[in-house]
Amino acid sequence: MGLYLYRLMGAATLDGGMYEGIEADRGTTMQAAATVVLASVAAGIGAGGWYGVHPATLAAVGVVACALWVVWGVLIFHVGVHVLPSSVTSVTLGELLRTTGFAAAPGVLLVFAIVPGLSAIVFTVAGLWMLATAVVAVEHALDYPTPWRAMAVCLVAGSIVLALAAILGIVWAPSVA
Repeated sequence: MGLYLYRLMGAATLDGGMYEGIEADRGTTMQAAATVVLASVAAGIGAGGWYGVHPATLAAVGVVACALWVVWGVLIFHVGVHVLPSSVTSVTLGELLRTTGFAAAPGVLLVFAIVPGLSAIVFTVAGLWMLATAVVAVEHALDYPTPWRAMAVCLVAGSIVLALAAILGIVWAPSVA
C-alpha cells in the first residue's frame, strides 16, 4: 500500500521518473486501474454537489467517468502512435494505459466537489491538474522529447472525449423542472 501511495504522489507531482517506472513495470497495471476507479468514484460522489446526493448519481457518473477514461486512453494511443508520433515513439497500449491511469491521481480530489458551492471550482482545478499529469504521462510513455506534442495529443483526444461527455450529460442528466 505504501508503494502505491508513493506512486500516486509521484504521479500527482508530475515526476517524470515516476512515470517512466510505471510505464516499464507491468506490475503497476492493477494499481493504475485502481487509480482510475478511485477517481471515477470520487467524480460520482463530487457530482452530488450539482445533482444532489443519490446512489444513481454516484453510479452513473462513476461508470461514465471510467468508460470515458478508457475511450480517452485508447484515443491517446492512436493519436500519439499513428497521427503525431516522434521518431523514437515506441509504446504498447498497456504501457500508455498504466501511465495515464496514474495520471488520474488528482481526480481523487473530486470527492470534495460534493460541498455545495465548491463543485465548479473543484472540478476545474482537478481537471486542469489531471490534464497536466496526463501531459507528463503521455510525454514519457510516447518518448516525446518535449511536452508540446504530448499536450497536443492530450488536447485532441480530450476534446473528443469532452464532446462525448457533454452529449452523455445532455442525454442522461436529470431534467430541471
